[in-house]
Amino acid sequence: MMENMNEEQLLELARKFSFQSRMDKNTITGPIFVRGRGSTVEDINGKQYLDFNSGQMCGALGHNHPKIIQAIQESCENLIHSHMSMFNDREIILASRLAEITPAGLNKSMFLTSGSDSNEAAMLIAKRYTGGYEVASPIVSFHGLSNATRAVTFSGWHESYGPYAPGNYPILAPYEYRCSFCQDKGGCDYTCLNTSFDLLDAQADRPMAGIITEPLFSAGGVIDPPEGWLRELQTKCHERGMLLILDEAQTGLAKLGDMWGSEQHGVIPDIFTISKHFGGGIAISAVITTEEIESKVSEGGFVLGHSHSNDPLPCNTAIASIDIILEQGLVDVAKRIGSYWRDHLETLRSRYEIIGDIRGRGLLQGIELVTDRNTKEPDRDSGREIARICLENGLIFSARRGGSVFRFVPPFTTTEDQLDTAAEILEHAIQTIA
Repeated sequence: MMENMNEEQLLELARKFSFQSRMDKNTITGPIFVRGRGSTVEDINGKQYLDFNSGQMCGALGHNHPKIIQAIQESCENLIHSHMSMFNDREIILASRLAEITPAGLNKSMFLTSGSDSNEAAMLIAKRYTGGYEVASPIVSFHGLSNATRAVTFSGWHESYGPYAPGNYPILAPYEYRCSFCQDKGGCDYTCLNTSFDLLDAQADRPMAGIITEPLFSAGGVIDPPEGWLRELQTKCHERGMLLILDEAQTGLAKLGDMWGSEQHGVIPDIFTISKHFGGGIAISAVITTEEIESKVSEGGFVLGHSHSNDPLPCNTAIASIDIILEQGLVDVAKRIGSYWRDHLETLRSRYEIIGDIRGRGLLQGIELVTDRNTKEPDRDSGREIARICLENGLIFSARRGGSVFRFVPPFTTTEDQLDTAAEILEHAIQTIA
């Protein structure tokens, strides 16, 4: 029986029948995960791992949260799927619950399946609302891997797919640690942003539809924009009749120690999107905008949906996820865990010269590895080896920017003991290599 297969037998099946291409590797190897609870996952050999990537950042509430399991069971007993063009009760309740926690004025929601779906929908809404069709995004952005979202994903995963679709432009990123504009100025003066808009103004065919960006750039290297950058970006957009779209897939719903990643910057976008742990591990995404924008595009005939848009099962798990976030006070939990983990990272930086920078907030933090702190030369080779050793010793995280940046996304369920263990595993790996 297939249920009794060991790791090697399953890997052999994978080599025969599965696509080997994955975001971070193109080889078929273990581990093969079979179960998870809270902040840990277990492979087919019974080995436990601390999951400091929260699955694909979708398990941030904790793997197999009891309230999520209950919500799934309720939907399995009542209604799993429904007609995408007809309302179901779970969808309506979810939209009303979401409006309770969204920024002021943003209370119109559309439910889709993935982050790529929601970002594509947000850009289409911006195009229909403004009458423009061009969209720009910072060069460290990640917004998805569909054709439309890959065209505004400049942090990687776009090589060999042909030229970018017309009407999509990169802008310079607020990457202070490596920004040549502000190295001698003591901070960001928005030169990168001013230069980017000078170029956009020069080449745009007509008033552009909008800018899509993350409040904190995750896949691009855990890069937190400097104070005032996001507000200045919004100002420049609105001066030109453009909409500001915020991709809150990896930053929203309490992840950074605020309900929304944009709160710390004092910015309310025109449209924003959520996905990842919105469904507690079940695939669901949302596009949220104002009544004015929704009304104009709907009256203009805007239609978007997929076979599983608004399905009751994922909508019910998303309702449960909102309950968990509010009832368990996860905004404060993220602050507490984030502070405790930051102390560990600061201690490691004081001991090891290979750690050049520490970035991020709450449950989304990272370190950048360098060969020399003065030159800031990225140490990708050491990074890849350190990440390998950590995985062997039971710690999962993502290595970004070719291996020189480690991204840590521990679930809200992570204990101080688990954070201590993760720090010990990381230090052991650094000691082994550095």
